[in-house]
Amino acid sequence: MTSLHDQGSGQLSNGFKPRHVTMLSIAGIIGAGLFVGSGHAIAASGPAVILAYLAAGTLVVLVMRMLGEMAVANPDTGSFSTYAEKAIGPWAGFTIGWLYWWFWVLVVPIEALAAGHILNQWFPFIDTWVIALASVVLLSITNLFGVEKYGEFEFWFALLKVTAIVLFIGFGAAALMGWLPLHEGAGLINLMNEHGGFAPNGMSAVVGAFITIMFSFIGTESVTIAAAESGEPSRNIAKATRSVIWRIGVFYLLSILVVISVGSYQRALELLQVPHAKLLVDLVVLVAVTSCMNSSIYIASRMLYSLARRGDAPKGAAKTSANGVPRRAVLATAAVGAFIAALNHFAPASLFDFLLSSSGAVALLVYLAIAISQLRMRRLHGDALTFKMWLFPWATYAVILFICAALAVLLFTPEHRAEATSTLCLALGVSLLGIITCRRRNSLTAAQSAY
Repeated sequence: MTSLHDQGSGQLSNGFKPRHVTMLSIAGIIGAGLFVGSGHAIAASGPAVILAYLAAGTLVVLVMRMLGEMAVANPDTGSFSTYAEKAIGPWAGFTIGWLYWWFWVLVVPIEALAAGHILNQWFPFIDTWVIALASVVLLSITNLFGVEKYGEFEFWFALLKVTAIVLFIGFGAAALMGWLPLHEGAGLINLMNEHGGFAPNGMSAVVGAFITIMFSFIGTESVTIAAAESGEPSRNIAKATRSVIWRIGVFYLLSILVVISVGSYQRALELLQVPHAKLLVDLVVLVAVTSCMNSSIYIASRMLYSLARRGDAPKGAAKTSANGVPRRAVLATAAVGAFIAALNHFAPASLFDFLLSSSGAVALLVYLAIAISQLRMRRLHGDALTFKMWLFPWATYAVILFICAALAVLLFTPEHRAEATSTLCLALGVSLLGIITCRRRNSLTAAQSAY
């Protein structure tokens, strides 16, 4: 039963059902990145991209285990931002919270424009940017209803994505086993021949593809944000965290292996001589980007709400409606996302590209904050934990070293230097703002207590 609260009480509801959280954890944030974005990574690094996916997947599994340890012990809508505040300092919670909010605000126009491009093919008399703005408005409205309605909406959309991915893997496996006709040059031999070798552009290209892949992986951790609005947050978080290994293995690694060997999602349908293959794939991608855009607004609004509750964002964003929805946070997030989508049409392309590049390495910074927080939080909880990180503390140290090494490599890779530099500069600027804000708040608190 969903808890209802008085207008402006500042409390969220607990309307998510266990099946909502389960499906959100499985496929809630799968957008166009898996269905079409993977092609860019494959084109850049060839079949060796599977190594980049394996590295990224392993990193996400370890980070989710660390986050699960903290979230099961202390479920919170602010999730890792709240844990960073407690473990590292208020400025760290401020920084990682705002960086995460900014990342998901940027995902809104990316997915909206992807939806706009698809619908523009069907309705060419409507400009892409108009469709994009309309989609942001419509999905903002769905986020203004109770969280149980959002959960139901995302449950069915996520189920559609899961079905499409499983069918694609099944068709691809059948083709590789010889049960379906393969086009010339397809099959596992593709791993060496079709793409010019396993790593035609060298291992540096594989490392470069890593940041692209991390962009599509980020969001797995958002289940800890959603679970805080469920009836049994600790149980749901533990369940979702345990399932992350097979989710990544099935939905990412197997999918990419099939794409490399057989071809695109569209090609898999063409192998079965399914009519209107392109239309079917476009429909699946449209569902995926719509779902991901909806989730982006939800995730960003909840992080903004958490920041406001802790005094790190305008207080108005912490107010909730009678059904426990932080409507001001939703509207503010959607408004910024819609504005950036409009910039893509009216402003120079370089401005939009610069904004996107500023979030390029946010995933790595978020994961670094999670690892450091878990390292310090373990000392507080000790043996009282019911859900623990594996091989502590060595696995945690390994994750921290790996992330730092990945950031260093990106800084010295010419094609990704701009993304890494702009993200780190943004993080530095937000950190300085966080330090100033936290010091002012502490000064005001001290002054008030003196009276």
